[in-house]
Amino acid sequence: MLTLCIKNAKIKQGSNLKLKNKARTKSGLPFPVSFLINLGLILLGAVLFALSFPNPLFKNGLAALGWVVYIPVFIVIRRTKAGECVFFGALYGFSSYSLFNYWLSAFDPLAGLLLNALYLCYYAVLFSLLRFTITLFPRSYYIVQWILWICFEYIRTLGFLGYSYGISGYSQWNIIPVIQIADIFGVWGVSALVVFPSVFLAFLLGNRKAAAGVLRGEPPQRGAAEKLCFKAGGEASPLMVLRPLCPLIIWLAALAASLGYGFVSRAEYTDKRMVNIALVQHNVDPWIGGIEQYQENFYILKRLSEEALAQRPKPELVVWPETAFVPMIAWNLYYKKDAETYNLVRELLDFFKEQDTPFVIGNDDGQWIETIGESSLIDYNAAILFERGEMAGIYHKQHLVPFSEYFPYEKELPFIYDALVKADVHFWSKGTTPTVFSTQGFSFSTPICFEDGFGDISRDFTRNGAECLVNMSNDAWAHSLSAQMQHLAMSVFRAVENRRSVLRSTTSGQSCGIDPNGRILAMAEPFTETSLTVALPLNDTESFYTIHGDFLPRIFLISGLVMLICGLGVKGIRVLTRKPLIKGSRVG
Repeated sequence: MLTLCIKNAKIKQGSNLKLKNKARTKSGLPFPVSFLINLGLILLGAVLFALSFPNPLFKNGLAALGWVVYIPVFIVIRRTKAGECVFFGALYGFSSYSLFNYWLSAFDPLAGLLLNALYLCYYAVLFSLLRFTITLFPRSYYIVQWILWICFEYIRTLGFLGYSYGISGYSQWNIIPVIQIADIFGVWGVSALVVFPSVFLAFLLGNRKAAAGVLRGEPPQRGAAEKLCFKAGGEASPLMVLRPLCPLIIWLAALAASLGYGFVSRAEYTDKRMVNIALVQHNVDPWIGGIEQYQENFYILKRLSEEALAQRPKPELVVWPETAFVPMIAWNLYYKKDAETYNLVRELLDFFKEQDTPFVIGNDDGQWIETIGESSLIDYNAAILFERGEMAGIYHKQHLVPFSEYFPYEKELPFIYDALVKADVHFWSKGTTPTVFSTQGFSFSTPICFEDGFGDISRDFTRNGAECLVNMSNDAWAHSLSAQMQHLAMSVFRAVENRRSVLRSTTSGQSCGIDPNGRILAMAEPFTETSLTVALPLNDTESFYTIHGDFLPRIFLISGLVMLICGLGVKGIRVLTRKPLIKGSRVG
């Protein structure tokens, strides 16, 4: 009887223990406590992410944070189960981009909401995948997580939804020695360097026993593969002792090599031809208002241009920002449907005809397309080169901003399309040719606004013969210095990647000249009416990145895919070969 009572007590105690354990999370803490800790870590991660890039508190951003910004994120992934991970991933995606791109809602609250919702979905999927790597690779999951994070950053810049803001490497935009490797690897090489410390440190913080072993050089628990690294008698070989430290050693070597390259690769271009280019910043959102405002904007542009042309040395080219002159020049000249608009276009061309200096300006280029029984207007965001009042070349923007400039799914998602139309979104048609302009004995291309956030676009211009890149942007609608600085950060990488001078003519900032080493040589004061003449070198040699493009993230994609397939294969084999439990083999 006494034995039966003891047995029943043990069973009851075991049941209570199981119930108690169910109330606890993977971290071993009660659910409410663990949830609040994870919530705090995620919100901390979102704040650190926003602070690492240019922001309202720190104009240039805190580049040092970029090296540790994801530690809270990877700790949460380690602490949570699959279902929780989806929730915290969604929360991180929404909150981080709400803080980082807060200025997007100034353009259109719907566009800001759509972007934040998109990243909510992105990060929910990403967190789930990163959590799964812990199951597949319990001893070295942080390496796979690092690879997959770079893959994610690359994939989200592709296709219609391609968006380049927030790539980790851009946080280092003003650390000149660090970013020089971009002429080999693009921004992805810098991202790979920057992300690894977060992943590795989070691994150590989340695995105290493993951390102590790694820091002491102790080998992990032996498996079939590790036995090859052991000497007879079970003593660990030097190779086995160093194995846990190998990723850290490789990263430190890569960092040292990158910094060394950053100091020795910067070249002087004094032997190259210098070109003087005037950048006009008229501090007006050109799309606000009607014909009277367009006329007033033109007079500001004209005055600032004349001031620039009066300087010595005289500029060899004058650049106006994106859609600085809104009325469609070619269309109004041909159809002459509105007298006021036509007269303003004629006034513009008469001004250009008086100048012996060429102008390249942003314009809304409309074309009528005649088909059987109907006609339609196709609209392009364009850059047009004028020489003595004559149109000498035109470029149509190729990569349009999703939702705010382009939405190709009118039939598939009509409710989104109708909402964007009601929000007065101006849709454009896509250009197809990476135009290279030639004037005054030199060649240049004009990535328009959002386009200079993508390395492959500037690379195409360079491979087609552009000796410098002239970015024309309108960020005035954001009313935000942070937005303008975040845009500038990406332009710096385009200079280094292709070893080309980059000039930026913007409506309200940051108008500047960037040399092929990524140094900003001169910058106009933001939110002012001004012109800035910059002397920058021309270059016609091709960098390794210009020749080979985004090869690094593609290597990461292949590596990540192979690792996941191998991990799933090994996991499947283990499940299939696991010995079944013999009935009755356990007692009690």
